[in-house]
Amino acid sequence: MLEHFCECYSDLSGPILCPVLGSITPLFIPNSRIRLIRLIGLCASFITFLYSPVPRIQFDPSTAKSQFVESLRWLPYENINFFLGIDGISLFFVILTTFLIPICILVGWSGMRSYGKEYITASLIREFLMIAVFRMLDLLLFYVFPESVPIPMLIIGVWGSRQRKIKAAYQFFLYTLLGSVFMLLAILLILLQTGTTDLQISLTTEFSERRQIFLWIASFASFAVKVPMVPVHIWLPEAHVEAPTAGSVILAGIPLKLGTYGFLRFSIPMFPEATLCFTPFIYTLSAIAIIYTSLTTSRQIDLKKIIAYSSVAHMNLVTIGMFSRAGIGGSIPPMLSHGLVSSALFLCVGVLYDRHKTRLVRYYGGLVSTMPNLSTIFFSFTLANMSSPGTSSFIGEFLILVGAFQRNSLVATLAALGMILGAAYSLWLYNRVVSGNLKPDFLHKFSDSNGREVSIFIPFLVGGATFGWVFTPKCSRTACIHP
Repeated sequence: MLEHFCECYSDLSGPILCPVLGSITPLFIPNSRIRLIRLIGLCASFITFLYSPVPRIQFDPSTAKSQFVESLRWLPYENINFFLGIDGISLFFVILTTFLIPICILVGWSGMRSYGKEYITASLIREFLMIAVFRMLDLLLFYVFPESVPIPMLIIGVWGSRQRKIKAAYQFFLYTLLGSVFMLLAILLILLQTGTTDLQISLTTEFSERRQIFLWIASFASFAVKVPMVPVHIWLPEAHVEAPTAGSVILAGIPLKLGTYGFLRFSIPMFPEATLCFTPFIYTLSAIAIIYTSLTTSRQIDLKKIIAYSSVAHMNLVTIGMFSRAGIGGSIPPMLSHGLVSSALFLCVGVLYDRHKTRLVRYYGGLVSTMPNLSTIFFSFTLANMSSPGTSSFIGEFLILVGAFQRNSLVATLAALGMILGAAYSLWLYNRVVSGNLKPDFLHKFSDSNGREVSIFIPFLVGGATFGWVFTPKCSRTACIHP
């Protein structure tokens, strides 16, 4: 067993094992060596990031099959194996994950003075779980790893900023857990029919129409909470408001993509007839979510809630694209772009909160005269959040609208209206915070972004300009999707 495991340590298992080793090492170091613990965590996450693009070198974009497949038999009495693989979808989600974790460690470098060892361990365990999700080709483990992601996300309850942080942490955990019980039943039913949990075999298995409908509904109950879709979206704004800056960055960057990734990897290719049957239902929920959350965003007074509700609108626009066959390829770049842009916006809010200890919009104004560097950075990500031409999310959302218009012009019109509302509240937020007169009665410490903060923003600016637009179209066509 050990020899076989060592043979499997290659391009895929390396980035998975590196954060595991990095999370275990601090446990043997005393709390008094907190700088060493932080350095070990940062080095482990940075090595993982450097290692994650390696499969792209030998990646074959001409095939839709999973590549670099590895297996490890871990349950000898059942046909359940530890399968790893990668394709055009998961490749860039892994890179996005490994990109954000070092950022989160740097963001909490000086702020997480209490429980510093636990913070580093939780960050690296979270990285391991999310990388495993995107590379897992076993259905049972594809269920286990996403449902384990909320456990280290309980950092909301430990390092949160307000008195309701415990409630927000449990709400986030229970929403995602309860919605996934039906997913487990669906996987057990697939195991009974196919005799295996191998995702590659399940994708080639033909299920009856009635069974497809049941399995699709069961998986929908799990993925809809993670997107999130209306009306199971309430946990997201609360979690963002109570989470520390690093928690909001990683929550916006990766866990919100697990639902849409599940649709792409599981529901759409495995149950095509049921997908066609429920497409009008998805269109209805997504259109309602886009309009409702866009209008709700314009009424919020908390900076984090504004970005959180806008994330719901963006992710529901992605679901419209996924269920429009012509828009499937266009739904991947906005997910990657949102992981960068939304995370960067939460970083901007974190910079403001560190200085002024408030996130209420009415207390801000005229920051362009005191914080010109942050104002410029904030403006760049505001344009990207609006999907302006030239930004990373523009081409993807344009393809989504084209695909949706071919299927249902009314849904495409509502989605376009949501984009217009998104531009309206994005400009409104920027105008209220940056323009106007200073409010010295509420804001006392006027200092622009320092060198460490600017150096954290630079990778987001570079990645936002290239990640979703240049690299993704080359590999999105290799996704394992069968219309």
